[in-house]
Amino acid sequence: YNVCDHGACFREVGSQAISYTTGVPAMIGTKLIAEGLWRKPGVWNMEEFDPDPFMADLNRFGLPWNCVEVPAS
Repeated sequence: YNVCDHGACFREVGSQAISYTTGVPAMIGTKLIAEGLWRKPGVWNMEEFDPDPFMADLNRFGLPWNCVEVPAS
């Protein structure tokens, strides 16, 4: 999960958290394509690419995330 504070986002970029949480992942995807990490011939969904560089960049570009393992009931 990811938690983004509206006030902190507004102070940083002059926008609410929804804009930040929409724009940053789009920028990261574009960056990974430009770097050649997410480039294959043909048409691919982003879920078919290696998620590790994307998840690392979320932390790097201000959207830190956490994973909570929930035991099966």
